Amino acid sequence: MVLADTHMRAGSSRRLPEAVYRLLDGADVILHAGDLVDASVLDILEAIAPTYAVLGNNDHSLGGRLPVTRTLELDGVSVAMIHDSGAPAGRPRRMHRRFPEAAIVVFGHSHIPLATTGVDGQRLFNPGSPTERRSQPHRTAGVVELADGAVRDTRIVTVDD
Repeated sequence: MVLADTHMRAGSSRRLPEAVYRLLDGADVILHAGDLVDASVLDILEAIAPTYAVLGNNDHSLGGRLPVTRTLELDGVSVAMIHDSGAPAGRPRRMHRRFPEAAIVVFGHSHIPLATTGVDGQRLFNPGSPTERRSQPHRTAGVVELADGAVRDTRIVTVDD
């Protein structure tokens, strides 16, 4: 399960949609590409499944807890994470230069869902936002399926309740 840009604060009325909890229910791992905003979000996710997150530009209180970038191996697949991948123009080359070994790069920041293939087959994946759709038609989250050293599927899921 992949999230980004949840922008939730403790004590706020903003919450994850029920559709996100249904997706999280079957998750082996949760990836969050930044802008959690508050540690309480990380605590909620970590109680559900192992969670890996990166620091977003609004994660001021999480500076010592989260890295700016992260690379990890899941099911034999090299996964890279960053919050802001920069402008769309040049993104595939930029992400391949920054994370040359990664089979998939997970990012956020724009709130614009994206599942595409970049340089040398590297997958680029932004799940959008489950709480702030901004200019997008729907709130979204992502599902990435990894198995036997390969990215099997990447899907953007609408999570409007």
